[in-house]
Amino acid sequence: MEQRIVGPGPYRATRLWNETIEQFRAGLPVGRHRCRLRNYERCFVARAAVDWLLALLRGSHNFGPEVTRRQTVQLLGKFLKNHVIEDIQGRWGTEDFKDNRQLYRFPLSSPLKPYPRRPPFHGDPVKFPAWSDTPPATSQDNIPVRPLLLNSDSWFKRHSIAIGEIPACRLVQRRQLTDANVEDIWKSMTLAHLQKVLGLDSLEAVLDAKLVKSKNIIHNVYRVNQQGLVLLEDKSQELPHWVLSAMKCLANWPGSSNTKQPSYPGFEKDVFRTIADYYGHLKEPLLTFQLFDAFVSVLGLFQKEAAAVEGLQTCCLLLPPENRRKLQLLTRLMARIHDNRQLPPLCEHSGTRALIVQTFSRPILRSRAEAELDELLSARLVTFLLDHHQEILTVPPALQAAVEERLAHLRRVQIKYPGADPDTTLPGPSFCRQISPEEFEYQKEFGAQEPIAALLEGTLADPKLSVKEKRKKLKQDPGPGTGALSPESENCGDM
Repeated sequence: MEQRIVGPGPYRATRLWNETIEQFRAGLPVGRHRCRLRNYERCFVARAAVDWLLALLRGSHNFGPEVTRRQTVQLLGKFLKNHVIEDIQGRWGTEDFKDNRQLYRFPLSSPLKPYPRRPPFHGDPVKFPAWSDTPPATSQDNIPVRPLLLNSDSWFKRHSIAIGEIPACRLVQRRQLTDANVEDIWKSMTLAHLQKVLGLDSLEAVLDAKLVKSKNIIHNVYRVNQQGLVLLEDKSQELPHWVLSAMKCLANWPGSSNTKQPSYPGFEKDVFRTIADYYGHLKEPLLTFQLFDAFVSVLGLFQKEAAAVEGLQTCCLLLPPENRRKLQLLTRLMARIHDNRQLPPLCEHSGTRALIVQTFSRPILRSRAEAELDELLSARLVTFLLDHHQEILTVPPALQAAVEERLAHLRRVQIKYPGADPDTTLPGPSFCRQISPEEFEYQKEFGAQEPIAALLEGTLADPKLSVKEKRKKLKQDPGPGTGALSPESENCGDM
């Protein structure tokens, strides 16, 4: 079956889950097997399923060659708990999947997960307007605007530069940007940059923008030391002293002969377990629960290394400063352990690289529900982070340059020409006043007569006109319905 690359976007973890299940059901060989003196049709052996799925995952661009057999067994265990597979007795959900010769089969029901959907809108159905209905009142979204009429002076001011005359100009200092203005610009441009890198029309299904704190972004950009580590204002958020000591000990292994540290066999393994226990007992992963979908979405860019690095750079800017600092220290330690050839093996059953990825995947990235493909996705991310931590945990240069250029533009002195300011040349919109139905009926009945009545009454009251001239004007037909407008018009000859 052809393997498809699941790119970035909403619900990527669910899409990967369904894609893996489809490939597993379509490609895994099934047949007749014998168990306890009985033959079973269309089933498979657990060990054969592990072998086949492991080869599929390692050959997939969505997961990569770093997938281990233990992770594959865990995934098949989730398949069993979610009724993707069942044993030959029809049991699932509470059973444990083991890498042995036990027989399993596919159920008849669909095992695919539905995609999350927004709750339906329970509102009144839209009424189709009838011909007898009165027109609706003007809303703020459809405000009529007076047409812009330019007189000769306005036209001359607007086109004076084009016709060769340089008008007088003045320097206008832009208003002082507040901290809130700067924070809003950093937040909006950072989210727009992430959306552009991911190639999405919206981040709504990937990230809740309301939970992103602009202060964290600015802190992660500017509050750093010479080594690029984030500086924390609250020292209680720092790593405990004993954890820092353990990390320094393992990062500088074997260290100098003058350092006073135990030298018993297996000491380095105890230090590693101490660090792993601390990070493993954190209440929340370093990349936070709320950013899980954003980081999983970036995993779809791993075929384009530069885009993946830029996406992770931007996502890491959204982290709380204490999480970013802990992640920086941990990734530097992971790289030092991985590259230290003098460090004895920390595990007898797996290599150093596999041990690092296996140990710190869950403390770095996991979902709140810890379901579906958490282990595989986090292992994929940690592997990439291990190889590119120096670039990922820096500020995206293109983003920082764009934001700082925007802020400088807003603070820059501006040259303004008379008449060129749209605030002074363009008239403001004219607003309509909403009226009641009774007032509307009255205007429909008498609205056209009142202006004509006022015109006739003005003619009668004009002292400059003689009686003959008034009679002559009143005999002219000013419009329909003038007969009942003014009773005084019948007695105009008596004036």
